Amino acid sequence: MPTTQAPNAALLHRDGVREHWTLFSLGLPALLLVFVMLVVPIGWLFWLSFLSDAGAFSLEHYRRLASQASYARIFRTTFEVSLITTGLCVLLGYPLAYLLAQLPRRIAALCMIAVLLPFWTSVLVRTYAWLVLLQRQGIVNDWGMGLGLWQEPLPLVHNLAGTLIGMTHIMLPYLILPLYGSMRAIDGDYLKAAANLGASPSRAFWSVYLPLSLPGLVAGATIVFILCLGFYITPALLGGGRVILVSMRIATDIELFFNWGAASALGVVLLVLTVALLFAASRLVGFDRLAGGAK
Repeated sequence: MPTTQAPNAALLHRDGVREHWTLFSLGLPALLLVFVMLVVPIGWLFWLSFLSDAGAFSLEHYRRLASQASYARIFRTTFEVSLITTGLCVLLGYPLAYLLAQLPRRIAALCMIAVLLPFWTSVLVRTYAWLVLLQRQGIVNDWGMGLGLWQEPLPLVHNLAGTLIGMTHIMLPYLILPLYGSMRAIDGDYLKAAANLGASPSRAFWSVYLPLSLPGLVAGATIVFILCLGFYITPALLGGGRVILVSMRIATDIELFFNWGAASALGVVLLVLTVALLFAASRLVGFDRLAGGAK
């Protein structure tokens, strides 16, 4: 008997190794594409950040970032705007996703068209639409003064308020889509079981439904926050130069000063801070939840 098991084990081991190499060869083109499209540009970004204006190896760009207070303000503004936008998307997106998850699938699919509709139009077009709506002689101010809600045109654009309105509108679908999928996957029998055990609807929601929907909520919030860190068009147009984010400073360094080293250093610092925040968040809520999986 042992003489027949040994050859079988060897054959199974050989088949397993062959299967692993086959799967690796199938995934090799995608791995090469990721390496060329992601690793090489980031490596080049790091390399440029350590080159001085004369082309020599130097830390002058990082010393400038550390010594000038304006850069600290830009990074603080970037993270504040990203956090506030993410919070607004959570406040607006969670009730909407919950409503869609409670509707019949056919009606919910029709309603999802309204959520997906912004993806079919350019970000630039949507931003200019908000610029028209929110300006001093825009529709919002005209309606507000017409209804007697306020007497003077409100400053709704070219400031932080206009930036947050535009960014929240554009980022909202990125939160709703993973959250809606997570809510749809929740088994309704859990809520029925909670009700049978004497839980009120609100208690069942807070104790059962909300924890089960957290993976989708965390994944959507993470996507929104990361996208906000590098957002450029909407803050540049609706902020009117009063809201300066890191992306806008990078564009200025390249377009006006042609200083690739300084722009690369800004990008590297933003990348490192973002990875550090994601690592801290993964330690708190778990990497699986951060990636949208159930823990």
